[in-house]
Amino acid sequence: MKKNIEHSHYAEDIMQRLSVKPKRNYLRDWIYGGIDGAVTTFAIISSVKGANLATNVILILGFANIIADGFSMAAANYLGTRSEKEEYDYYERYERQQVRRIPAGEAEEVRQIYSKKGLEGIALEKTVEHITADEDLWVDTMMQEEYGLSPILRSPWKSAWATFLSFMLCGLCPLLPFVLRLADPFFWSTISVGIVFLVVGALKSLVSIEPMYKSALLTLTVGSVAAALAYGVGVLLRGLGASV
Repeated sequence: MKKNIEHSHYAEDIMQRLSVKPKRNYLRDWIYGGIDGAVTTFAIISSVKGANLATNVILILGFANIIADGFSMAAANYLGTRSEKEEYDYYERYERQQVRRIPAGEAEEVRQIYSKKGLEGIALEKTVEHITADEDLWVDTMMQEEYGLSPILRSPWKSAWATFLSFMLCGLCPLLPFVLRLADPFFWSTISVGIVFLVVGALKSLVSIEPMYKSALLTLTVGSVAAALAYGVGVLLRGLGASV
């Protein structure tokens, strides 16, 4: 039987696991874009259907949402991810300057950080000596311990593309029955968006501690509530749509 070293505590498995650098994960960007794409597009379909407007209105508003809102989310994700990298780079440069200009003060910060972790005496001094002997290790330590910043930074472009593509893919699913002119397209749109919610919810469980079935059902519930609210608004404004 093949060993799963991910949770193994054999010495050789731990060594192998720690020798591999953590990978940058863009799954959350796919989930983020997918849920929003499915919810907003189906909300548009539900509101238009509730208002009893023409199918062409669904197609126009639906595709406009996929392109415009998808781009908006991707741009926001790009700027947000880029700001994280800029923040890290700024503090890294600052800490490197401090280490070179005021090494004694920075060494004292390391000493107090590890003193609060329970080290004392010779063990504490050896730890401080080891960390401050390597400038890169010293700066990395301060970045994580003083500022709480992780060195594992995601690419702003990859984050943006993941969000945009996922938004378009999941947002297109509820529109397809109307594009293909299927009989009772709203029924098939509802089925397709339900499947999307379940799949995206199941994927969400990969980056959370929730069981897959619970995450899938929760996402389906949230999406269904959003669609029901949009449909209700459409029904309430049905008369306004007829007068346009």
